[in-house]
Amino acid sequence: MSRQIRIEGLTPEEVLAAPDDFIDGLVLCDEALAFKAGTATVLGQFRIQGGVLIVELGHVDGGGESVIPVLWNLADRYARKRGLQAVDWGVHAVTCAKPNLKLRRVLEKAGFSVENVAGVGDVYRRSIPIDSRHR
Repeated sequence: MSRQIRIEGLTPEEVLAAPDDFIDGLVLCDEALAFKAGTATVLGQFRIQGGVLIVELGHVDGGGESVIPVLWNLADRYARKRGLQAVDWGVHAVTCAKPNLKLRRVLEKAGFSVENVAGVGDVYRRSIPIDSRHR
């Protein structure tokens, strides 16, 4: 039996079941947010802009390569639930002092590419459209 990764003690299903106003006020506040996801500590920032869920992960410490797929799935399911058009990802793991090579491989295998973002620098980026047929 596989261990389910919890986000601040909640299963992904419990996060999805939370009221939108709770998620909007606590998570989609466009401010830096530190949270536990499994064994990892994640620093991220989340917002909805123009029908797109923007996910920026600034720091993932401790097991990030295991947590990232859970967060991808959760973000996709949340965007579908809200009727959004896409999820735009930015993972700031390009120039870490102690790079996680497994995380880099996971991101590259998942189709992320390094882009230079004005005022930010190099970031792993990927925009994932939400297929309206599966909403």
